[in-house]
Amino acid sequence: MKVETLLPLGKLDPGLREPETPFDIRTVFSSAQEVEALGYDGMVVEETKDDPYVILGLAAQATQRVTLSTSVALAFPRSPTITAMSAWTLQKLSNGRFILGLGTQVKGHIERRFGLKWSSPGAWMREYIQAVRAIWSCWQNGTPLNFQGERYKLNLMVPLFTPTPIEHPNIPIQIAAVNPYICQVGGEVADGIRPHPVCTPSYIRNVMLPAVAKGAAKAGRNAKDIAVCMKPFVATAPDEATLRERMQTVRARLAFYGSTPAYRVVFEAHGLGDLATELNQLSRQQRWEEMPPLVSDEMIETFATVGTYDQIADRIRQRYGGLITHIEFGIQVRNDTDRGRLKEMIQDLQQAA
Repeated sequence: MKVETLLPLGKLDPGLREPETPFDIRTVFSSAQEVEALGYDGMVVEETKDDPYVILGLAAQATQRVTLSTSVALAFPRSPTITAMSAWTLQKLSNGRFILGLGTQVKGHIERRFGLKWSSPGAWMREYIQAVRAIWSCWQNGTPLNFQGERYKLNLMVPLFTPTPIEHPNIPIQIAAVNPYICQVGGEVADGIRPHPVCTPSYIRNVMLPAVAKGAAKAGRNAKDIAVCMKPFVATAPDEATLRERMQTVRARLAFYGSTPAYRVVFEAHGLGDLATELNQLSRQQRWEEMPPLVSDEMIETFATVGTYDQIADRIRQRYGGLITHIEFGIQVRNDTDRGRLKEMIQDLQQAA
């Protein structure tokens, strides 16, 4: 199993994505070097408050070995040509270590934050990836650009704006996934899927992977070649008392995700559709404090991997070994003891099949 981490290193609560302190982009160089020194296989960057392509450009300059992934960059607000060029530049800069992770975002953000007209995200993503690859083929092989899709019709590429061929032109594309159809699209046209943290092992095994296989078969591909990369929910701490606090944090996050329509399909798969309805109603009423108590300890155990530092790597391996290919994992690093402990955890996880 490949082990990745989210930059900035050491600034996150385990299992969560919000930094304890604001992200200072000036720390990327040193943080990326530490990621590599710890033995990680790769690092990922989200698109939230900073441009992920800029951050990975800095990380590429600081490192020699680790893969560099967007997890995930938003596809639809950018032209396929713009995304293709950002990826092309990072692939050159990193000497072939870049992975393009793309996400769709939800209707509200696409329409009200980016001012675009919404349409079926699965079909849109399929065409988007096909367009990006057509552009890359034009740049690398001199193939005339003539992509004709429902949304994108691209047939102009003049010498002034045509990048030169690169040494590593096969840039992997991974897509964020939850529902079966986007998983099918991943199997059909992508190199990997990135399940949302709310996706449980049983949901991945019984719903997502069959959908990936369906898409792969449709395209004449081998489903085993499709990477499965995720940041699972993890509640971990050095001792039992602190672990209980971590569980409360995960409880609150599960309540929030349970209230979100985009993730309802996972809760329904576990017989929790009625709970998702109740959580959604409470969120609409801004009754946030009433939501976490509805999440039971049993539900936490279903959606999260729970254990102290000396237990967690083995428990993650038991849940996800043989199921996913890449895992995003980290603990807070405040001193050399934490650093040494994290290095051992990374090595343990890398031994998972």
